[in-house]
Amino acid sequence: MTCDCMTAFRCGYVSLTGRPNVGKSTLLNTVLGEKVAIVSPKPQTTRNRIAGIKNLPEAQIVFLDTPGIHKPRHKLGERMVREASDTFHDVDVVLFLVEPSEPAVGDKAILESLAGFRKPVFLVINKVDTIKKPELLPVIDVYTKLYPFREVIPISALEGDGIDRLLPALLPLLPEGPGLYPDDILTDQAERFMAAEAIREKIMQQTDDELPYSVAVEILTWKEKKDGLVAIQANIYVERDSQKGIIIGKNGARLKEIGTAARGDIEKLLGARVFLELWVKVRKDWRNDERALKDLGFE
Repeated sequence: MTCDCMTAFRCGYVSLTGRPNVGKSTLLNTVLGEKVAIVSPKPQTTRNRIAGIKNLPEAQIVFLDTPGIHKPRHKLGERMVREASDTFHDVDVVLFLVEPSEPAVGDKAILESLAGFRKPVFLVINKVDTIKKPELLPVIDVYTKLYPFREVIPISALEGDGIDRLLPALLPLLPEGPGLYPDDILTDQAERFMAAEAIREKIMQQTDDELPYSVAVEILTWKEKKDGLVAIQANIYVERDSQKGIIIGKNGARLKEIGTAARGDIEKLLGARVFLELWVKVRKDWRNDERALKDLGFE
């Protein structure tokens, strides 16, 4: 990474923080111009902290997409919330994402956890395309009475509105220094992780509201053939036999649809042809099993 000797190059970390389903992953994908985080209308989609790297002529901004902060109901949820909260200590700026409505209990709890936080916090009001502009002013008024935000920036992550104001506002708050990642890197996540997430996203899109939270994906084998084909085998874990049947579907139809859709995304990710094999297995109560969580990469 090189910099103009007349203007100091800047590089720093920015956390995307908020309740589940406020649009953190959508914002990350929009800022990067590429899909690095899976997106679903279902809350608690993001389970791991994902770094997305935005390279600009004058700076490198490392965005950390964190799990939504919520009241956990199992050990997996506890780890997700802990990972999101721990990120506060590692960043230069926090983007607190909310919906364009008065604060929910969860929003207020996050702000309480930021009490005494000495680094800049932006209030980023997402989904402003869903309301009329006059309705936004009371929301801003309520939030600014709860916390001394450095900036208040309304955006639509889905439409890309407001991003042109957000990025320039971050730059002066980043420390001077060289970039941490090469210019051609978009994320710190390995290809195997991204492939597993692509499979999980398709499951979330094709199953009902409750099932996706009981699903985990493990890449078993990854073989790159001489002809350029990448052969991938993966296990899909659920917690009950009934859930296994839901994913497989009648005569295996749903599992085939999931595999076809996921393969398309993985091929775009790798720039190569992919042969994908999926199996569905039951691992009872894996979200509360410390050994299972470790095996599945939730350290």
